[in-house]
Amino acid sequence: MLGVPVHPSPPSRLRSVSSSLQTTGPICGFPAPTDTVTPRQPREQERVITGNRQTSWAFADAYVAEDEALHWARDRAREAGLRSVSPGTGAALRLLAAAVDAKAVAEIGTGCGVSGIHLLHGMRPDGVLTTVDPEPEHQQFARQAFRACGFASNRARFIPGRALDVLPRLADAGYDLVFCDGDRLEVMEYLAESLRLLRPGGLVVFEGVFANGRTVDSGPQPTEVLRLRELLRAVRESQELVPSLLPVGDGLLCAVKR
Repeated sequence: MLGVPVHPSPPSRLRSVSSSLQTTGPICGFPAPTDTVTPRQPREQERVITGNRQTSWAFADAYVAEDEALHWARDRAREAGLRSVSPGTGAALRLLAAAVDAKAVAEIGTGCGVSGIHLLHGMRPDGVLTTVDPEPEHQQFARQAFRACGFASNRARFIPGRALDVLPRLADAGYDLVFCDGDRLEVMEYLAESLRLLRPGGLVVFEGVFANGRTVDSGPQPTEVLRLRELLRAVRESQELVPSLLPVGDGLLCAVKR
């Protein structure tokens, strides 16, 4: 969860895919670099549509209001140099947790508790959030934020440590939802662990898969972006998963385990 707040790239940046994707076919639904796209609208009219979309996305991101405890958690994250999920992403997490009637949720990347608050709001009243983070100090902020929201202390289990050291100790098929917002270099390992942890019908969710527009941008990209591209392909092509890529925040990749 390290970094600064990021925003989805404009739709115009999504119309081209770089040769740096290093593939012979389409990637995640976008045309290959050799493909041509015929504009459907006159150039002037397309700019108007793009502006409307940006306004609509901003409206959607702020649609579900956040309370003072969430604002406090966001402030602590900002002071610590952490990137929090956007309000729209938080609302989507709340919705997804409610949709699967989640009683047990695993979270990779506690941060200062912003995403955890949204997940707890969507979970059953007796649900327990197991949240993992290598920074115990950040988890202390999350504890305070959860308490300020009125959640009982037994609603959250905080486990300090590196995710790939902690996840193997969690129960097979014991979780309704796994939310991944940790080290982008480890996303493929998170996916493998999530498939083991989830019950049939459970959800795995990855935050930040747009990487501030770099996932489909031109030019050479760092290893973490290449890992995200690998993740997107793996989830889309898996026979075990029913996927969807939601354009909220910095990109929310969701998939139901069959």
